[in-house]
Amino acid sequence: MNRNEMAHRIADTSEVWDVIIIGGGATGLGAGIEAASRGYRVVVLEQSDFAKGTSSRSTKLVHGGVRYLQQGDIPLVTEALRERGRLLRNAPHLVHNLPFVVPNYDWWEGPFYGIGLKIYDMLAGREGFGRSKHLSLEETFERIPTIEPEGLRGGTIYYDGQFDDARLAIHMAMTIADLGGTIINYTKVVGLTKENDMVNGVIVQDIENQTEHTLKGRVVINATGVFTDSIRSLDEPEATSMVQASQGVHIVLDRSFLPGDSAIMVPHTDDGRVLFAIPWHNRTVVGTTDTPLDSPSLEPRPLEDELEFLLVHSQRYLSKDPQSEDVLSCFAGLRPLVSSGDSDNTAAISRDHTIRISNAGLITIAGGKWTTYRKMGEDVIDQAMTIGGLEERPSVTKNLHLHGWHANADSFDTLSVYGSDAPSVKSALNEHTGGKELIHDRLPYFKGEIAWAVENEMARTLDDVLARRTRALLLDARAAIEAAPSVAQTMASLLDKDSAWEKEQVDTFNGIAEGYIL
Repeated sequence: MNRNEMAHRIADTSEVWDVIIIGGGATGLGAGIEAASRGYRVVVLEQSDFAKGTSSRSTKLVHGGVRYLQQGDIPLVTEALRERGRLLRNAPHLVHNLPFVVPNYDWWEGPFYGIGLKIYDMLAGREGFGRSKHLSLEETFERIPTIEPEGLRGGTIYYDGQFDDARLAIHMAMTIADLGGTIINYTKVVGLTKENDMVNGVIVQDIENQTEHTLKGRVVINATGVFTDSIRSLDEPEATSMVQASQGVHIVLDRSFLPGDSAIMVPHTDDGRVLFAIPWHNRTVVGTTDTPLDSPSLEPRPLEDELEFLLVHSQRYLSKDPQSEDVLSCFAGLRPLVSSGDSDNTAAISRDHTIRISNAGLITIAGGKWTTYRKMGEDVIDQAMTIGGLEERPSVTKNLHLHGWHANADSFDTLSVYGSDAPSVKSALNEHTGGKELIHDRLPYFKGEIAWAVENEMARTLDDVLARRTRALLLDARAAIEAAPSVAQTMASLLDKDSAWEKEQVDTFNGIAEGYIL
């Protein structure tokens, strides 16, 4: 996946695309895979980096949604459970089974949550990841040795999926390229073109090359998440907003706070959300909050009361009480919820996706969740066939292996997230000077991985590498800041940049990373 090649493709104004997709997060990438796998000429345009916003800041779960079951949204849960199973089969190198323990402190919690999770099992059917069951007090401590013991009666165990969100997004982008599609980051759509009052293309700025192009297409899809309404306004300046942004915040702690391979799920917190404490990349991730926001941002910052909320609640359920100085990193993500216009409580807004078609034929898809990205892509491309007058072709993505598919990726140890690319990444470690050296002694990444990210995964900035190609910024923000100058130097030599570029990259990254330090 080479950016220079992709930039050359979009500069060819003689090309008429079947499908133009705006947005390189989970939704846009899913639609891109759907279009490319059906054989359509597709281009996916991302204003920043792939998964820069919401799609790299999730709770790292591939799940049906226990909370949505509590809300009675059976169709959403059933669809998500079905898609969860497909994602495990199509990307087993990035998705795996994770046991969750619901601690029971009141006499009624065991039977109550036990019955609910049996329904969850039933809805999953053959796609189930494991059967839920009651745990005795001793079994609960065996699973979660650091659970708060005072008043604990036992627990209930159930199973869901876990993944690395940004890494999956990169492999989805690479899947589009593998299928012959065009995909490019740092290309901002600044306008729409129309003919006979119908949208027939976009005006896009290639930020890296400082050029502007007009791309013509038979249909244009707006899949920009929390920025949905800004694209809709290019078509209809007076359009009523359809997306309500909700901020979810997570804190990252050392593994000692949650040793073992099981997660904790607290079904009901003070703000009505589910709280998770999850083992992830040898760390513990605790989240999440639900705070309505008026305006979206590419770099949302955790609010002080959100961080306090997570610390207080994690202290309630962990015997080792985390303090502010224990937080290795904290990150915020924005959920693009489709608002009904009459609810200020974003925890009550459905996570189902919505497709709208404007009078000028602009297709907008919003809402949804990571787990259902494939179904969202299928639905929106089905609409695109009609609006764009495309030849009807059936979806093939239910059983389409994503880039990197490998049945036994764990055999690659620390390089397992690369799947079938792991041997090539290992070669990069050997071929580049110092490639086998860690970028920092508190981070599990090698310098050779930086070269791989630049040469094969379209990484263009220090933030691309430290936040998304690796997860250094999320695992330990201070260590990522300390590693930044060396990583920038490596990138500069690969991208043919000078020392001024290195300094600019380090300064920019440090400004971002400061927001990850409590």
